Amino acid sequence: MKQVEVETAPDPVDARLGARLAELRAERGWSLGELAERTGVSKSTLSRAERAEISPTASLLNRLCAVHGRTMSQLLSEVETEPPLLVRAAEQPVWEDRTSGFVRRSVSPPHTGLRGELVEGRLAPGADIAYDRPPVPGLEQHIWVLEGALAMTAQDVEHHLDSGDCLRLRVWGPTRFRCAGPEPVRYALAVVLP
Repeated sequence: MKQVEVETAPDPVDARLGARLAELRAERGWSLGELAERTGVSKSTLSRAERAEISPTASLLNRLCAVHGRTMSQLLSEVETEPPLLVRAAEQPVWEDRTSGFVRRSVSPPHTGLRGELVEGRLAPGADIAYDRPPVPGLEQHIWVLEGALAMTAQDVEHHLDSGDCLRLRVWGPTRFRCAGPEPVRYALAVVLP
């Protein structure tokens, strides 16, 4: 019996995200090679992300956001419809990086005229995400652990947060978020543009 390979359509969010990434690159007049030099990501990976052949990881999106001067939420909101003032729980966009075990819910997505946003992050046990730079230098973050334990590193200092703890900082360099316990960690992240 001959086995037939079924081609699946790309995830609609990944397709819109890929198209937006291609638009941003075109707006700057950059080739894939130029973007690869600026981000440290291979031309092949960038091309596949733009064509929605792959679902970009959090780390890849962070690198792209940094060169385009956007937060991850801003970029993701550009591929969603204009968010309403009241964001019902069932309507909050959820994005998952299956590779790292990171789930991100945009509780209060970016909105015209507002500088802040609210994100719920969930990391599976053992999940460890490192960002080589902030998407926007000087970005203000407030990280409030709701359940579990989180290790967050900024400016070469690791902060251990337990349930109820809050870390407040401006992000200028590399950061790292790591689930620090045997159970998943869930946290609220308030992001305010400089």
